Amino acid sequence: QVQLVESGGGLVQAGGSQRLSCAASGTIFSINVMGWYRQAPGKQRELVARISKGGSTDYQDSVKGRFTISRDNAKNTVYLQMNSLKPEDTAVYYCNVESLVLAGWREYWGQGTQVTVAS
Repeated sequence: QVQLVESGGGLVQAGGSQRLSCAASGTIFSINVMGWYRQAPGKQRELVARISKGGSTDYQDSVKGRFTISRDNAKNTVYLQMNSLKPEDTAVYYCNVESLVLAGWREYWGQGTQVTVAS
């Protein structure tokens, strides 16, 4: 079993910055893609950014140039640096990890952390 512990989030003024972290623990043999998704009230969960084990990144168009995803493979941790935040970035942010465990490759989700951007 893999546990994902998220930290960061909270209330920030528009134009401000926040950093989210997500640490994976458990019996993990390898981690492939790590990513961040978000879900705003009344909307579907959407991909924000993801990063491969080798460091290749992929971003939603609306966050390009403002958000940066990174990872520390030694710590099984993924980060999301969010700058120039806008009210429309308000959502619950979830980390997502594809891990190789005893049962094979599995996908895991964090519990979610609320990010609120005040105008």
